[in-house]
Amino acid sequence: MAVYTDIAEDDLKWFLTEYDAGTLLSYKGIAEGVENSNFLLHTSKDPLILTLYEKRVEKSDLPFFLGLMQHLSARGLSCPLPLPRRDGALLGSLSGRPAALISFLEGMWLRKPEAKHCREVGRALAEMHVAGDGFALKRANALSIDGWRGLWEKSEARAAEVEPGLQTEIRSELDFLSAAWPENLPAGVIHADLFPDNVFFLGDQLSGLIDFYFACNDLLAYDVSICLNAWCFEKDGAYNITKGTAMLEGYQSVRPLGDAEISALPVLSRGSALRFFLTRLYDWLTTPEGAMVTKKDPLEYLRKLRFHRQIKSPAEYGLSL
Repeated sequence: MAVYTDIAEDDLKWFLTEYDAGTLLSYKGIAEGVENSNFLLHTSKDPLILTLYEKRVEKSDLPFFLGLMQHLSARGLSCPLPLPRRDGALLGSLSGRPAALISFLEGMWLRKPEAKHCREVGRALAEMHVAGDGFALKRANALSIDGWRGLWEKSEARAAEVEPGLQTEIRSELDFLSAAWPENLPAGVIHADLFPDNVFFLGDQLSGLIDFYFACNDLLAYDVSICLNAWCFEKDGAYNITKGTAMLEGYQSVRPLGDAEISALPVLSRGSALRFFLTRLYDWLTTPEGAMVTKKDPLEYLRKLRFHRQIKSPAEYGLSL
């Protein structure tokens, strides 16, 4: 979440008249995240999240995102729901941007997750993968392997500003992944961005998953690798195998990984580390001054990528083989 586009109070009040949302009491921008402009609204009825979809989000993808939340919720997954307008549409317009009102999910994200929380995240991810089965709409993952080289080309000329020698290293990594990327693994709807700030807890109980705006169809085990990268490394860059074991056990308690998925995990983890390095690098180099957004250090994911290169066996992630 972030704020790139500001909104005027009078415009927001007019926007709310198209919903059965009550009258506006207060609103404030939410600075976390990098993709859309988000605001927390307090109304005379319920708190809501207002999302303005920025230019990097294709308007044609919005029915997939909003419909997916409805589909998952109907199958028992705890996640926010888009609020329909009085005319039944899920999408409106505000400040020149497509906009939606989303239900507010109780809970907070964890700054210092422990192994027990990683287990719950693994279980919830698997539950989402199972619940996503049968969702009729499809969306290709533009930020999977076929899109990485194009994304790199947008940053390559300035990459040395972040670390000398990156051009050679990343070109080599792209060549390796292009040759080694697995095929014919189980695929379906993935979250693709299940970082700690997209998982809410009430105490130690997971209360729900949020922010489905990278969701797409891709390899399910790739989503697992994204979570290993997001949840199981410490601030000093060390991989926490206790957290990794807990996450993988939680996932497999709902949906056991196949032998081919397990074998592919080191390559998938390299790929997901590269993906987030590339998007963070691009944002680091191009986010305009003054935007109400927290930029994230791309070197964090470069260090994770280098860790995965040293992995000799999936057991090093905490898997019981």
